[in-house]
Amino acid sequence: MEATSRIDRVCQALRAADVSALAVVPGANLLYLLGLTMHSSERLAIAFIAQSGDVRMVLPALEQPRAAAEAQTEIQFYPWHDAEGYAQALGQCLDDLQLPGQLGVEYTTMRVMELRAIEQFGEVETVDATELIAGLRMTKDAAELDAMRAAVRAVEAGLRAAIDAIKPGATEREIAEVWERTMREAGSQGPSFTTIVASGPNSANPHYTTGDRRLQPGDLIVLDGGAQIGGYVSDITRTVALGEPSDEARKIYETVLAANRAGVAASKPGANGAQIDGAARQVIEDAGYGQYFIHRTGHGLGMEIHEPPYLHATSTAPLAAGTTFTVEPGVYVAGIGGVRIEDDVVLTENGAECLTNFDRELIIR
Repeated sequence: MEATSRIDRVCQALRAADVSALAVVPGANLLYLLGLTMHSSERLAIAFIAQSGDVRMVLPALEQPRAAAEAQTEIQFYPWHDAEGYAQALGQCLDDLQLPGQLGVEYTTMRVMELRAIEQFGEVETVDATELIAGLRMTKDAAELDAMRAAVRAVEAGLRAAIDAIKPGATEREIAEVWERTMREAGSQGPSFTTIVASGPNSANPHYTTGDRRLQPGDLIVLDGGAQIGGYVSDITRTVALGEPSDEARKIYETVLAANRAGVAASKPGANGAQIDGAARQVIEDAGYGQYFIHRTGHGLGMEIHEPPYLHATSTAPLAAGTTFTVEPGVYVAGIGGVRIEDDVVLTENGAECLTNFDRELIIR
């Protein structure tokens, strides 16, 4: 989808919400709306998109040439130099915008620095535009899905290599390095987040940080990783047993696998996050492990590894075809280990498609 049509869509959303303009700082939304790959730094940069479609941007002068080359829509730039600071450029930009009402800002992305800079120029009423922007980004077009499928292919190639490298005595970090190296060889521009390889007792920690523990027979090993291609990401988790697992560990695995399948089956246009979460959670509760499922069933993904929608008990907004998210139930029991099985899902007109298709049956190394 071209940036001009995205600007049209955001302008429609601004009018519907009675918000005069949107302020966007460097990050995923700036890339999505304007095609700019800037990153946050100590130098202030803010783009403003008015209801009319007028786009203006305050930015460091040294960033202007690259921004002008990357921009996918017409932007009026207000550059500033280090010696003079941003105040004059920002003041002129806001004067030219003539904001009569509310200014939408990114509550989870904008820093205090940008907010205070805007507020120093008169009475500007800011409102949270998180949901407004999320409504634009949640549904993916064909080009976005193609990029996500490419990211899935890369992460699954790396996962296969990582599993093949599992053996007694290998370290978690060594397995993660194999995974990341193979992803890059498969076209990834890098991992979409810090790769997790959690073995033995570490597998019972859902967000464990990969370390130097050596793998041992009897371990459950949770492998959670993602690739990034063309600005879009993938995210997959599989759990492997090193040697024959205990009866309890196998029961946990089969429970989580059934919960994963139930969550995917509940994923369809018009369903909401609470229904998908409830379908997966009920399987785990019925098996007696409800207290060990300690996180939501999934999260949206696309340009970011965590973005709306979020699948938990209070997610009541219906989801449209084209929405992409993870389904990742897990059970974590100290003394036994943890199991998580995660897939990337896109809602279709009639149901859901798993973008990830790596073997979900228990792999024993």
